[in-house]
Amino acid sequence: MMKYAALALLLASASVPALAQVPASQAQTPLPAPTSLPYAPPPIPAPQDRDYPGTIGIRVDLTDLDHKVIRVRQTVPVSAGPLVLQYPKFIPGNHADTGPIQLISGLTVTGNGNRIEWVRDTVDPHAFHLDIPAGVATIEVDFEWLTQPDNATWRVVMTDEIVNLQWEKALLYPAGYNHDRITFAASVVLPEGWNYGVALDTVSREGNVATFAPISLEHLADSPMFAGKHYRRVDIDPGGRSPVHLNLVGDTAASINATPEWIAKYEALVDQADYLFGARHFDRYEFLLGLTSKLGGIGLEHHRSSENTAAVNYFSTATPSYGSRGLLPHEYVHSWNGKFRRPSDEYVPNFNVPTQNSLMWVYEGQTEYWGDVLTPRSGLGTFEEAVVNLAEVAGFYDQQPGRHWRALQDTTNQNLLGYRLTNPWSSWMRGTGDYYREALLIWLDADTLIREATRERRSLDDFARAFYGVEDGVWEARPYAFEDVVEHLNAVHPHDWATFLRTRLDAVGPDAEAPLDGIERAGWRLTYVDDLTPLEKRMMGGWGGDFQYSLGFTLGSGNRITGVRWGGLAFEQGLGHGWELVAVGDRTASAEALREAVTAARRGSDPIVLVVKRGDEFRTLSFDYYGGLRYPRLVRIPGTRDRLADIFAPRRH
Repeated sequence: MMKYAALALLLASASVPALAQVPASQAQTPLPAPTSLPYAPPPIPAPQDRDYPGTIGIRVDLTDLDHKVIRVRQTVPVSAGPLVLQYPKFIPGNHADTGPIQLISGLTVTGNGNRIEWVRDTVDPHAFHLDIPAGVATIEVDFEWLTQPDNATWRVVMTDEIVNLQWEKALLYPAGYNHDRITFAASVVLPEGWNYGVALDTVSREGNVATFAPISLEHLADSPMFAGKHYRRVDIDPGGRSPVHLNLVGDTAASINATPEWIAKYEALVDQADYLFGARHFDRYEFLLGLTSKLGGIGLEHHRSSENTAAVNYFSTATPSYGSRGLLPHEYVHSWNGKFRRPSDEYVPNFNVPTQNSLMWVYEGQTEYWGDVLTPRSGLGTFEEAVVNLAEVAGFYDQQPGRHWRALQDTTNQNLLGYRLTNPWSSWMRGTGDYYREALLIWLDADTLIREATRERRSLDDFARAFYGVEDGVWEARPYAFEDVVEHLNAVHPHDWATFLRTRLDAVGPDAEAPLDGIERAGWRLTYVDDLTPLEKRMMGGWGGDFQYSLGFTLGSGNRITGVRWGGLAFEQGLGHGWELVAVGDRTASAEALREAVTAARRGSDPIVLVVKRGDEFRTLSFDYYGGLRYPRLVRIPGTRDRLADIFAPRRH
């Protein structure tokens, strides 16, 4: 055992005198200094740009479906002396320290058949210290990943029909090396009869064991697998210069039956992305799509693949949700924006170096914009749906009070503050959605400004081709900074882009407004209406209980009052989390009754009376509101150019 481990055990077993104050006359022996520690961990080697000697083998066993346990065995070339093994902490795409070290169990290390003890670092619990004995050239590392039975804390990654293997959650790697200089040779053991989709190159398949070509740790962790009992692989780029496939796994055999019409839309997505960017930064691309109600929901980007889920009836229903149809376009764009072109403060040497997120309004915000553009361009959505979607975004930020105290730029820190924590006051606190959706409005603003100033000769498409569409075929990351974005915007159209961006990103205070100029420059205007079209009702799934823009809350299932808008009418009445609507006037509570009451108040002078309950407490509230129902809608400005039609129209080359 190592010296520091022995020291820790010795001190732990010794009696330690209490550190209470005693009079000097009673003190017999000096007390230890308050700063002394029983165990000071040795330093963890910082990553260096050097090759790790040898190739690390890893075999992942996915067959324990009964217990939902993933078992891992690694063979690691070593030399005698200290070694630190690290579990990935800062997970790409999560933009935060979300590596689930809490789910790793049974860690056992052996060399030459003998057990080698490890000690967890007391400062960084993602690191394990070992002392490799002389004569040991390889160690075997065994452990389990205890996947979770529900989505309460971590999402479900293992069901009876599907396993979502994310390599970065199922491996340890040696500290002291950049992750692109550590080579892994991976294999998986699959349940009987299963197949899989992954961006790794399969070199052999013997029975249920698939073996992959050696690859760097950086790219292994960026190449997740969807394995399933029901599996189908579809070529959605026939004859393309680099293969693109749609890998389908599902709860049932019927769930993966994508029709030719659906496949044609995804083929069009690949074509439209080619038209937009003009280059590909992958040797292959694998869409991984789970059609499931059991696997945890996900939409996560990778350089040569993406992890996605949709409803089990996605391909069989007439109109899946617009958000689910826009998921794959968004994640596909990330291959260019976020993976190939990567913010410099996210371009870290390994998975245990802290990431920074200052450019998430480009990484996610411009990806959100291009994803929303490619959805109608590919036919996965219609122009009318794209306009309704944009109206929802514009309405939300038009009415958001949170920018009174918090700038959009600060929301890029949100994942580091607490990864997607529950937030009962989202309109006030702001959060991760803002650097996606509010930033989308900024990029629409930039696009329409360029189009107007150049008389439609240039657009943000030109920026995309110049910024992302370079070095065709290269799939090593190219980092960028704020100044690079400004430089490329100026190359498309000279303008004070630094001020343009910073003004919108840093706006804060009671006078700060949502960036809606791009909508009007596109020939549309945000308004609020008291009734919805059938299309709007279908797309706004919770429209029946949506009183956000009138009374300032949403009425959820069981008549629960949710999403109370900070500073709104309900907020001023003292409502918040945990209240339930019991009655509307003299009627039993329902969304329909509340809509009728809000509409009736507009035609009269009587207040809206609500009875609410929280626990054993009842309240009767009177709302002096006469503005009627309000829902956001975009309407055309007469006599203007319809630039939304230009932006959403498919490209033809």
